[in-house]
Amino acid sequence: MPDRTDYSALIAGHTVIIEMINSGDAGLPVLTQLLRMAQPALGAAGMAFVEFAPSGGRVIAATGAAEWTIGRPLPANDPATICLLAGPRVQCVRTDHLTNQLAVELAERGLRRMVVSRAEIGGHTVGSLHALYLAGADEPSSEQRGVVGYLGTCIAHMYGDQSGLPVHGDGPVVAALADGLAVVDRDAHVRLWNPAAAQVTGCSSAEALNRPLPFPLPPSGQVLDHQLPDGRWLRITSGELPGPGTLRVVTFRDTTDQQRHDHERDLFVAVTSHELRTPVTVIKGYADTLNDHWESLSEADRKQAARVIGQRANELARLLDRLLSSAAEVWPGDGPPAPFDLGETLRAAVADLPPDLRRRTMVRLPTELPRAVGHRQSLATVLTELVTNAGKYSPPGSPIEISAEADGRTVSLRVSDRGIGVRPEHVERAFDRFWQGDSGDRRRYPGTGLGLYLVRRIVEQQNGWVFLRPRTGGGTVAEVRLPRR
Repeated sequence: MPDRTDYSALIAGHTVIIEMINSGDAGLPVLTQLLRMAQPALGAAGMAFVEFAPSGGRVIAATGAAEWTIGRPLPANDPATICLLAGPRVQCVRTDHLTNQLAVELAERGLRRMVVSRAEIGGHTVGSLHALYLAGADEPSSEQRGVVGYLGTCIAHMYGDQSGLPVHGDGPVVAALADGLAVVDRDAHVRLWNPAAAQVTGCSSAEALNRPLPFPLPPSGQVLDHQLPDGRWLRITSGELPGPGTLRVVTFRDTTDQQRHDHERDLFVAVTSHELRTPVTVIKGYADTLNDHWESLSEADRKQAARVIGQRANELARLLDRLLSSAAEVWPGDGPPAPFDLGETLRAAVADLPPDLRRRTMVRLPTELPRAVGHRQSLATVLTELVTNAGKYSPPGSPIEISAEADGRTVSLRVSDRGIGVRPEHVERAFDRFWQGDSGDRRRYPGTGLGLYLVRRIVEQQNGWVFLRPRTGGGTVAEVRLPRR
């Protein structure tokens, strides 16, 4: 490792990043370019950025020797995560001194040291930047630590701009610890602004005092739901202060989670009713045709009607399985993870695909593939969902490729298509329940938005992880990584 940071590479890389921002790029592409620029400048073997949300952390960008960690979750209760969030903002850590699974895998791959910097906004941690070094590298210098800290601050600024970040739909943990409270005069100018008000709105006391209230003021005794420019929701109430004068007290709290849950409930009803209606209508139509015109139909027509009824019934059963699984807290019991032949499982799952998808699917598996550890039956479901998703978002007849490989710790499978691709800012949102790339009454692609949500749940319950990335030349690659035996 060089004794000093390569400042010329750092400055040149920053210039490229600024040009990207000026040309309209934002979010994940800029973040990934920042890591690519920082890695050689810091003499690191790999870089990674973990984004934190209420449910925990997840690696959303990585380069070099750490690229395999993209999509890897970090539970909020993990001791290493707790240590990171509670310790100094910039730390130098030995991965072989940590006991969590990801640190063990990093150490086994020779990445024994890392410099970590939290990215913070107003005291809230939105993520952490990691510069990883090989076992033979020297102790990172104070200059290198300072640069990692500076880059962490730059990334926090990107989150503050909210241009394509956060990648997770629920974003950083910025919910208020208590209700915001303000006192306003008859002109709705702020006279008092408590600390919780600053946390809820992101507007400091200095920015709020003696200025108009930064959101609408409901009539006294009434409740108003208001959406802030950053997308969060407030529930606001107001009342007259007792005594002389015309002061009013205003209380407000962040109800973003509640609004999201209400939206998910409404979306669930709308999507489910739409998706159930189609197969039920077809089944009823063909059943009525058989019942009313049996004698006049040819044998071929009867078989065709029965075949369509069977296909639609299978679609209906699969949809119901999705809905029930998405409502369950735990994937139906497959017992503890066990070694299984991933190649054999993939070939069997492909054989069970609908004929139109099976004809498009190209399987390219190595002759020797280590056994993966997981639930064989549910992995067939994972492959079916990924191939179905690839088929839906790619031109009819275009190939869908299935491949697999292994490294020292994991066995991975990939499903690649030549479809419309996935936008960088959507690679995480695509795994949200009910989320779809297009929405509204004129959606081009049918579906409930549950397939990828279930895939991630199934895989992570087997100590694996899954992520999407744009495919070179167009299309999408979905990659699943499982522990190997």
